[in-house]
Parts: sequence; C-alpha cells; structure tokens
Amino acid sequence: MRTTLITGANRGIGLEFSKQFAADGWRILACCRYPEKSDALNKLAAMYPDQITVHTLDVANHEQINRLAQTLASKSIDLLINNAGVYPGPMGYSFGDTDYEAWAQAFLINTMAPLRMAEEFADHIKRGNQKIIVTITSKMGSVADNNRGGSYIYRSSKSAVNMVVKSLAIDLKSIGITAVLIHPGWVRTDMGGPDGLISTKQSVSGMRNIISQISLADSGKFFAYDGQIIPW
Repeated sequence: MRTTLITGANRGIGLEFSKQFAADGWRILACCRYPEKSDALNKLAAMYPDQITVHTLDVANHEQINRLAQTLASKSIDLLINNAGVYPGPMGYSFGDTDYEAWAQAFLINTMAPLRMAEEFADHIKRGNQKIIVTITSKMGSVADNNRGGSYIYRSSKSAVNMVVKSLAIDLKSIGITAVLIHPGWVRTDMGGPDGLISTKQSVSGMRNIISQISLADSGKFFAYDGQIIPW
C-alpha cells in the first residue's frame, strides 16, 4: 500500500487530497494542528480506519516536526505533500502597510517548514517506492509573473520556498528523491475565498495527475495544477 504524508490535512486542499488518495487505496498520514477540532478529517478517518491516521502537527513548531518524524521512524513514505500554509492579510498587501511580525510567521510556515519537513523525513521518503516531495506553492511567488505588485509577505514567502525546493531537487537527486512545486490554482477554500475559479476537487485531481506522471527528470520544476510550467 502506498503511503502519503499530508500537512494541513484538515480542510481545503489537504482534506481533498486525503479524500482522493483514500478512495484510491493509499495509506494517509494526515497532519493538522488541532485533530480534536478537525471534524471533517476525523469523519473521513472513521470511513477509512485501516488507511487514515491523524497526527498532531503544527509545522511552525520544528520540535513537533522532529517528534513526528521519530514517531513515524519505522514508516516508509512514498509521497510527502507540504500543503500547510498561510496567507497573511490584509496587512502586507500594499506598500507601507507591512506587518513585519506576520511576515516572519509567514516565512516560518510557508518557507522554513517545507525544508524542515524534507530534512526530517528524507529517510522515510528514501525508503518509499515513489520517493516524491510535492510542495504546494503559488503563482504569486513567480517573479516573472508579478505584474501587479503588492502582497509583499505572501509573494516573498512563496518565492523563497520555490528556491528551497529548487535546491532540494539538486541535493536529493543522488538518493533518488524527486522534489517539485505545484501551484494549485485559485481554489475556493477558506484561504482562497469564495471567488476562486476552481473547486478543491478540480485542483487536487489536476495535481494528482501531475504526481502520477512525474519522474526524477522533472525534479525542480514549477507546475500549475493543469500541468503547465510556470516561469520563475
């Protein structure tokens, strides 16, 4: 049975990943900050008791990441999905209106956490069959695509994680691990808001199609959910 570890699995894109992978027979290590409050995830886990286990994980807490890696030391992981993230707002959206504490927190969650997850779980992934790390990023982190300005906090945290994953792709190639970035689209979630262009089902189905086809030769690429390559 293939195994995926998903951060931020309690709602939105993370929850939809859990639903779709469970339906396809995967084992899911579903991580979230407050399992006791994650009703939708707990309900899903009850539907798949032999496949889904729910784990407490605040990715902003590096000690928790380390402890979870130790708890799961015997597990092999085929696919790590760094999904947990934040969109700070409205502070930091426009020039002269920056909340620097929120900026630091955004970097801790959006940029540092994916690297820490890769560092702590590299051995688990190396033992897996697929050996893939997917980090959910954003087109807003593309320097070439930035034609509107603003959103300093979010844009910079995503541009930075793009560079993190590009380096991971180089550094982990020797042990056979593929690391890619995927922009999920503008999705109707709590983070994306009600005006999003696509549903979580559409987004995750597209991303899973990419995941099913990528190889080590694709490591370091920046995909959109529909398979298109996004410029850096």
